[in-house]
Amino acid sequence: MSTEIDSQVGDPARGAGNSDGKLDRRVMVVAGVVVLGAIMSILDITVVAVAQRTFQDIFGKTQAQVAWTSTGYTLALATVIPLTGWAADRFGTKRLYILAIVLFTAGSALCSTASSLEMLVGFRVLQGLGGGMLMPLGMTILTRAAGPERLGRVMAILGVPMLLGPIFGPILGGWLIDVASWRWIFLINVPIGIVAAVYSWRALDRDEVHPSESFDFVGMLLLSPGLAFFLFGVSSIPAAQAEHGTMWTTRVVLFSALGLALIVAFVPWALRRRNIHPLVQLRLFSNRYMTIAVITMALFAMAFFGASLLFTLYFQQVRGESPLSSGWLVAPQGFGAMLTMPVAGFLADKIGPGKVVLTGLVFDTVGMGMMTAVDEKTSYTYIIAAFVVMGLGMGSTMMPVFTAALASLPGHDVARGSTLMNITQQISISVGTALFSVLLTSAYNAHSTVVNPTLALQGGADPASLGLSQTQADSVTALGLHYMGTAFGQAYIVATVLVGLCLVPAFFLPRKPPEHAVDPAAMLVG
Repeated sequence: MSTEIDSQVGDPARGAGNSDGKLDRRVMVVAGVVVLGAIMSILDITVVAVAQRTFQDIFGKTQAQVAWTSTGYTLALATVIPLTGWAADRFGTKRLYILAIVLFTAGSALCSTASSLEMLVGFRVLQGLGGGMLMPLGMTILTRAAGPERLGRVMAILGVPMLLGPIFGPILGGWLIDVASWRWIFLINVPIGIVAAVYSWRALDRDEVHPSESFDFVGMLLLSPGLAFFLFGVSSIPAAQAEHGTMWTTRVVLFSALGLALIVAFVPWALRRRNIHPLVQLRLFSNRYMTIAVITMALFAMAFFGASLLFTLYFQQVRGESPLSSGWLVAPQGFGAMLTMPVAGFLADKIGPGKVVLTGLVFDTVGMGMMTAVDEKTSYTYIIAAFVVMGLGMGSTMMPVFTAALASLPGHDVARGSTLMNITQQISISVGTALFSVLLTSAYNAHSTVVNPTLALQGGADPASLGLSQTQADSVTALGLHYMGTAFGQAYIVATVLVGLCLVPAFFLPRKPPEHAVDPAAMLVG
């Protein structure tokens, strides 16, 4: 096993030295560095999603074309995340983290200058190369700074931007576009990035790196393009379903199959390596808690983040709300998470993450189950109550799962474990997004005779152009909205089942506080 980063920030013993388990000033300073980076990366994803319609109008492109502003970023993330663990070992977390901030900030500044869609997509790829490293590096830095016995609390701090970004991103994006221009959704990252880079340079301890690993070139040629091809194929499913009425198009099948084949080929290669350490350390799955955490995270991210895509869409398509109003209506979910995140982090350290995650998943399942009853007339009070319940669960679920995984690893495996968890999360979110987009599209297609005219009328089409009188248009719209509303409820049934299934692996997560010094042998399966 290679010699890892042994700087003070990277030394678990330093964070573990606080016997009372409180977060001292040093850990809070490091946490501030990581949160700034996470805010930039996560907010950017959701802010850009709000601007898709604006990009269509500005550049005169179709929805499928402007979707590349999000797809290009995601593919860059998929390419760079597997490299992060090796690069952190080789160059040090501080250097690499600052480089990631600089790349992301430079990409943001360039995005704001784009005069064509092609330029914007290219600059988004540069952003993604930096953004893809920020979260796994941030988790590694925090884990090593705090030590295992305080990991739950620092993960709760990191969970703030991770949970609230998707909620407040649409609000911020809609506001910036309304009061300024689309360029400001990128420019706003520049001052934050400068502050984050300077803060990181001054606050993080100097890296003391003694690398001994050889770079896994074969693994890179298999895994990085494999993830990129697979996510591209999966991300193309919603567009294929909408344009061709089926997901089985050449683009979807070819890229998904090619990507999956490369990923599958990486597995035996990674397991055979002895002298060359693979980009992603699959031997971490011999750790029971790591395996359980990965399974729980995969199911949860697929269900919750995939279904979350539909929340604002419901308000806009069925209830006629603006993007900004939709963002505010979803915000109560964030308020619920804010209530439980600090408590969940404290309890994960004191009683073990297993009990905390199980409680959170019960709230998540109940809240998502409430959403199965939505239609075109559901009370906003009822929906907001469901969001609050889900928020209470979210604050007690995702970051404690990360805690369960990383706290069970010896210090030299933390960077690799963080990389593995982030890859799992990214793949699951992409699969979940495609799954729920297909479910909604299929439900719409089942009643296309009234849903399609309704969508056209919502877009400003003249009833006469559709061969309808005003009375007929009103009748079609009422019926179309009914079927659209119930389609969302049907999709949430699948989400409820998937979230409920998370309870099975979560039952086996550790129910004791993380050990001060973890014995890896005690965690092995069998």
